[in-house]
Amino acid sequence: MTLLIIGGSGFLGAELIRQANAAGHTTAATYATKPGTAAPPPAWHLLDLRDADSIDAVLTRVRPDVIVNASSGGADWQVTAQGPIRLAIAAAKHGTRMVHVSSDAVFSGTRVHYDESSSPDPTTPYGAAKAAAETGILAIHPQAAVVRTSLIIGHGCSTHEKLVHDLATGTRDGALFTDDIRCPVHVTDLAAALLELAACQAAGIHHAAGPDAVSRHELGTLIAQRDGLDPSRLPTALRADSPHPGPLDVRLDSRATQRILRTELRGVRQFTDQLTGQAERAAPGLPQV
Repeated sequence: MTLLIIGGSGFLGAELIRQANAAGHTTAATYATKPGTAAPPPAWHLLDLRDADSIDAVLTRVRPDVIVNASSGGADWQVTAQGPIRLAIAAAKHGTRMVHVSSDAVFSGTRVHYDESSSPDPTTPYGAAKAAAETGILAIHPQAAVVRTSLIIGHGCSTHEKLVHDLATGTRDGALFTDDIRCPVHVTDLAAALLELAACQAAGIHHAAGPDAVSRHELGTLIAQRDGLDPSRLPTALRADSPHPGPLDVRLDSRATQRILRTELRGVRQFTDQLTGQAERAAPGLPQV
């Protein structure tokens, strides 16, 4: 299978490339500013999602069987909303399967629990852009898979983990919200799930998040404990009292998607406990088990 990873220089994109290469797939990736380090230089292609001609040219060169869009443009409407729609137009033209990574930001939190049948009701510009991309992709390319996920954790390299380290060591100002609830997922689990969905014919909306609902502060505490930091040094705050708008409690229900996957979407308590145990077993002077 020939895979094209859009946004390959990002955190999730790099893990997708690593797993795809390990599985023996022919893999190419795109970047917006500079290539990553997860694939050989010949596999990289400069891509501007704002330019339909650029997208078509890359697909013509690579001729992928599947496109996995792991790009992130924040609240930039041209990149986050319209870019994936341009990508879907090109994928449909070339007869290429597409898997698009979306976000729990498409929901307001009013219902708290959201399964794949839930309709988006975003409250932020980023959420609105993601919701628009979902609608456009499935209207243009009905055989595409749209995969919503939550906070992505893993290897100490995610933005959430870096923030926890900075706050715990006092190198950055800020706080972790105690009223902002999400369902974090490990990057290796998410990438494996996306590659499974890429290899099958599952279409439409899917959810790929962990089963544990935790606040950003509880998530920070678990990361700090895993990494040997003092959780008591993590400042707390309420999003409801902050100048940063956004949904408070969004819990993705991924059970329907999990039933069709071999990959286990582990909860954050499970994968942080496993990594803590591995670190303790590997520490000098401790017995190996």
